[in-house]
Amino acid sequence: MKLPDNLDQNVSKSVIPTRRVAGQLEAALERKARYPFRFPRDSRPLGGQFTVQENSRRLLRYFYFERRLMQALGAWTLTIPEFEVKLETGRHIFWHADAARFLRERLTEQEMRPKAIDAFRDAGIDRLIEEILSANSAAEFLVGIHQVAGRALTTAYRHHCDLTDQVTDTPTIRCLRRILSDQEPMLAWADAAIAAYIEGGVDEAGLSQWRWHLDRLLRSIGGVSGADPRGEAPTPLRIDAKPFERGTVPNRDVRFDTFKNTCDYDAADGGERFPADSYESLRLRFIRTQRDEVDAIEAFGTFIWDIRFRTSTPSDLARITWDEARHTEIGHRAMLIAGYDPFELRNRLTGSTCRGPMDPAFAMAEINLFGEVGVLKTINQLIDAAADRNDEVLRHVADYIRSDERTHVRKGGRIIGVMTTLEAKASSSAPAGSSPNASSVSAR
Repeated sequence: MKLPDNLDQNVSKSVIPTRRVAGQLEAALERKARYPFRFPRDSRPLGGQFTVQENSRRLLRYFYFERRLMQALGAWTLTIPEFEVKLETGRHIFWHADAARFLRERLTEQEMRPKAIDAFRDAGIDRLIEEILSANSAAEFLVGIHQVAGRALTTAYRHHCDLTDQVTDTPTIRCLRRILSDQEPMLAWADAAIAAYIEGGVDEAGLSQWRWHLDRLLRSIGGVSGADPRGEAPTPLRIDAKPFERGTVPNRDVRFDTFKNTCDYDAADGGERFPADSYESLRLRFIRTQRDEVDAIEAFGTFIWDIRFRTSTPSDLARITWDEARHTEIGHRAMLIAGYDPFELRNRLTGSTCRGPMDPAFAMAEINLFGEVGVLKTINQLIDAAADRNDEVLRHVADYIRSDERTHVRKGGRIIGVMTTLEAKASSSAPAGSSPNASSVSAR
């Protein structure tokens, strides 16, 4: 349709009148009266508070928050001692990565280029995340990640769904509701976990002070959307005194008896439980190895932190991190079914102890090329042996783990390619005599 050349001349801002053709309304009402079906009426109104530009501005901040929370969780995977919290952290890394992926996709539909989305930075959000990372304990860390940033995000998502156009912006509403379906139970878990810390002796007053401190810092940057009234930032900030550096030593809670001097479970136990290479021995070794993939949560979480902002596609790493958390859960439950208290079986720290301070590309190659490929070389025979013995527990869990490991090997090759390319670029651009510190906090 071609608009007239003089469209902008003598503009009238009065209401445009409705003009009908004689007989058309009456005919329409007659046809409607003959229509027999009374379907549910869609009562959504047309109209909302956001333009496409404002919608995109807010979604971009949401995307950046999700991306930074994923990275922050990865940075703490080695440091968190408590088994249950470490497991959930592996899961939550993927929830935030998936949320960022959904938001990124919606932003591309709102006329934003992927490169511009990935290049977005916000100094205020960075400062908040870095302060959260400076927590003095896992309990403080959960308060910052979930009860401050996470809760503010879910509130912002609900408000956005209420305020945006219910008809024209339905894709954004669906995107945010999908994210909320993961994050609402995540926050409920976090509240229960923090209550468990308090019941176990963590100082509730200290956690409340830390929450108040971080809430004030969030308000000082205009909240999640950046559009809320801004208050004065709290002082002092911990990061001003000491920038965050991720841990390099794997921590376990007091229930575990650990070892790191060998990879051999029999040697660590001080003797054989079953004859070497017997089915019973291989079965128990496999189950223990799955439980001890808690070290893989640490490894992949650390990779996410160490290569932050150097790749636009961290979803594969985040998904593998979640898979490793599931494998740890599988091993833990299989130990119970096998008749063991999981904490009576010693926990192997050899992998995390070696990989903690390691260059991320080398550590990723060690897991992918030796760990996961090694599993695939023997797991088919183990599944067949379990089937022959009617050992449904091992056959069932190994079947799923085999599928995961095949996927990890395929994805791992691509990830190593990206990581080694990044390292080569970093090395070629670094000043002579310098070496990048993978654990330092610099986010920009």
